[in-house]
Amino acid sequence: MNILKWNFNMKVRLVAEFFFGLFFWMYLPFLAIYFAEELGKVTAGILLMCSQAVGVIANLVGGYLADTYGRKRMMVISAFIQTGGMILLTIANSPILNSPWLTFLGFAIISVTGMLYNPASSAMVADTVEDKDERNLVFAVFYTMININVVIGPIIGGILFFKARFLLFAISSVIFFMVSIMILLLIKESLPDSVRQVKEASFSNVLIKQIKNYRIIFTDKVFFLFVAAGILISQTFTQLDLLLAVYIKESIPAQTLFSLGDFTLKTNSETLFSWTIAENGLIVALFTVLITKFANKFNERFLFFASSVCYAFSMLLFGFTLSAYVIFIAMAIFTLGEILVVGNQNSFIAKIAPESQRGQYFAAAGLRWSFGRTIAPLTIPLAGLIGYKWTFILITILALIGAYLFEVMFKEMRKKSEAVHNDVKIV
Repeated sequence: MNILKWNFNMKVRLVAEFFFGLFFWMYLPFLAIYFAEELGKVTAGILLMCSQAVGVIANLVGGYLADTYGRKRMMVISAFIQTGGMILLTIANSPILNSPWLTFLGFAIISVTGMLYNPASSAMVADTVEDKDERNLVFAVFYTMININVVIGPIIGGILFFKARFLLFAISSVIFFMVSIMILLLIKESLPDSVRQVKEASFSNVLIKQIKNYRIIFTDKVFFLFVAAGILISQTFTQLDLLLAVYIKESIPAQTLFSLGDFTLKTNSETLFSWTIAENGLIVALFTVLITKFANKFNERFLFFASSVCYAFSMLLFGFTLSAYVIFIAMAIFTLGEILVVGNQNSFIAKIAPESQRGQYFAAAGLRWSFGRTIAPLTIPLAGLIGYKWTFILITILALIGAYLFEVMFKEMRKKSEAVHNDVKIV
């Protein structure tokens, strides 16, 4: 794929979101540890749930607004509000103030407004790239870019977050502001006027129409099963910066990874977590496009099922080992499951969504992440009640149920396809 031949919007987004994501990942993986230590596990879990619950609503609102007011406008508004949240994080961790509660508020603002950004951003790709295989690769390239950030960000953040948090947040604020300006000045609107939804006269009319639109979307049984399966499976990948972070810090002992002569490579809980997240990002960065091209040879049904099984198996490995080596193996299996569907899931949504409702379909599909992330923090206090092993077993079971729902979804798709084919023959 020749990125130089991409639509200009895609090029600008690739550059802008690279810097956005790089600094975002310098602090995101460590916030669960920070909140658990500063506020307690139960309080941290409840607060993270609340912020994500608000994000669920923001995600759905963002999809409607992206279809009504345009992709660019929602991306610009979201980017500037996230910049404000980052400035609040900086103030809350400055030399004159150290406030975990303000830190949480800043993080919540960034998380919620990020969910306004995502539906518009994904819909812009669907607007711009028509060919299915090409669209898969575009989504894969963006995902690769994100995971390059996942490699670099936690390594740098693992040092700065615990030793120079104010400096990290201050620099991040500047970067967020520059990215917001870039999006404002360079990106062009991609929503065609012919499919732009009519603006309503009042907020109540907007809300009523929005509820009706999403009700219609969820009467699509195929789409409903897709979202339901995704919410269950999201309980695996949402745990990377939640349960897995706390588990590694509390349970995995310091150990020697490699020794040759006088050289010895050792790891403790903090470095192991950073390296594990970096491993995930490195594998994705190196192999996403390659594996996506290979995966395009298989049908979506197989890929969705195989991905779910990889997620489930990796959760079992994480929960039943104290070895850093097994942690790395589990992350490799987890990452394979991630890569198998990285482009196909977004392309699947674009395929089944009407052109005039793409923003809302992507927003509703975002429930897999936003609703999944809302309930994900429950695993932190749950682990304190039933232990880490049983918590990881529960997550494994949820992933396998998700795999089953994907099977049901594709059977339903086949029924619909056969029904349409029979109707055409009758006509």
